[in-house]
Amino acid sequence: MPKLNIITGLDIGTSSIKVLAVSRSQDNEIQVLGQAQEPCMGVRRGVVVEPEEVAAKISLAIQRVEAAISEKITNVNVNISGSHIFVMLSHGEVAVSRADQKISKEDVARALSAARTFPLPHNREILDVFIKSFSVDSEKNIKEVIGMQGVKLEVDILAMGAFSPYYNNLISAVSSAGLKAEEGDIAPSALASAEAVLSLKEKEEGVAVLDIGGGASDLAVFEERDLIHLFVAPIGSCHITQDIALGLKIDMETAERIKREFGSCAPVHSSGSSKKQKQKIEIGEGAEKLVFSPKILATIIEARVEEIFEQVEKELKKISRAGLLPGGIVLVGGGSKLPGIVEFAKKKLKLPSKLGRIKEGFAGLQSDPSLATVCGLVLAGLEGEEETGHSPVKSAFSRVKKLFRIFIP
Repeated sequence: MPKLNIITGLDIGTSSIKVLAVSRSQDNEIQVLGQAQEPCMGVRRGVVVEPEEVAAKISLAIQRVEAAISEKITNVNVNISGSHIFVMLSHGEVAVSRADQKISKEDVARALSAARTFPLPHNREILDVFIKSFSVDSEKNIKEVIGMQGVKLEVDILAMGAFSPYYNNLISAVSSAGLKAEEGDIAPSALASAEAVLSLKEKEEGVAVLDIGGGASDLAVFEERDLIHLFVAPIGSCHITQDIALGLKIDMETAERIKREFGSCAPVHSSGSSKKQKQKIEIGEGAEKLVFSPKILATIIEARVEEIFEQVEKELKKISRAGLLPGGIVLVGGGSKLPGIVEFAKKKLKLPSKLGRIKEGFAGLQSDPSLATVCGLVLAGLEGEEETGHSPVKSAFSRVKKLFRIFIP
C-alpha cells in the first residue's frame, strides 16, 4: 500500500490550537484523516508570547492526530496573526534588457527586486509579496508581461511583513514541537480563511473576509482576484467574554458559558410588553444563582462587536472600499457563531454579509466557520502539492504570489 502524502494544517489561536490532517484520494477527492483541538495558553491577541507553553499544546494536538492516522507528522502549514502584521505598497521599474525589447523572466525578476528595495523599521521583516500589476511603457494594469515588447517595465507590489520577535516566537513554538514550517507554509489567518470560503467569482467582484478569532479579528480584502488589503485588529471573541464577566460581575468560565448558550447580536427592543421582552435568564442555584435580562447581555455583546466592525469600516475607508464591495463581507472564526451577527454586520458596514461556508471536500466540517483557517491551510498545502509534486509544499494563496516565487530565489 503506497504511503499517504499527508498535508497538515496547524491553526494557532488565542483560545485554542487546531490540527487537521488530510490527503488526496486516487480520484482527487480530499480525505479528512484526522483532527484535534487543544485549549491554548501562551497566545495573546493572536500573538505567540510563550513559545514553550504553545509548543507543549501543539505537541498534544499533533500526537492525537498521529495516533488517529498511524502516521508521523513532520511538516505543517501554519497561520500567523496579530496586529503587528502590516502591509505596504511599493513600486519598482527597470529598462527592458533585450535588444528586441521583449520582456523576459529576468526583466520581471529585476523589476520585482527593485520593488522590494525599501527601508523597513527596526525589527520588522517582509514575509511575503503580492504582485498587484505590471505596467509596460504607458500601458497600466497588466497581469502577464513576459513576451510583451516595451522599453520600460514597472511593477506595483503589496508587501506583507511582521514584527520579527513575534514571528520568531511562532517559529520557535512550531520547531520546539518537533515540526517544520517553511517560509512558504506560513500564512496570515485571514488569507487561509479566504482560501477555504471564498470563490474566484467573489474575489473578482470585490469581497472581504473577516475572521473573528479569540484574541484578534483578521481582515483580508480582495478585488480582481488579488489581495488589496490586510489588517488585524487586536479584538476578538475573548474580549466579549471579558466584557460579560465584568458587566455581570461573574467569573470568566461562567461568562464564556453564558456567551455560548445565550449570547446574541440580535437587538432586544425596550418598547412593548411581550413575554419574551420580560423574560429573565437564570443560571445556577441557591446563593450562586444568577439572574439577568437578555437585553443587558445583548447590550454588552453588541458594544464589543460594534467596535470590531468600526475597525473594519475604518480600514475599508483607507482603501476607498467602505460600502463598495459587491461581494460583501464573509464572516468566519469562532466569533462569527454569535446569533444575529450577520444582520448586525450588514447594518453596520452597509455591505452584503453572510456566514462563510467551507468549500466542498471537508466532510462534517463545512458548516463550522471556526475551522475556516485550518481548512484553508491544508487547501493551500494541497495546491502547492499539485504544483510541485512533492513536499514540503509552498502555499499558493494567489496566482501572482506563485509567479513571484518562480522569479525570486
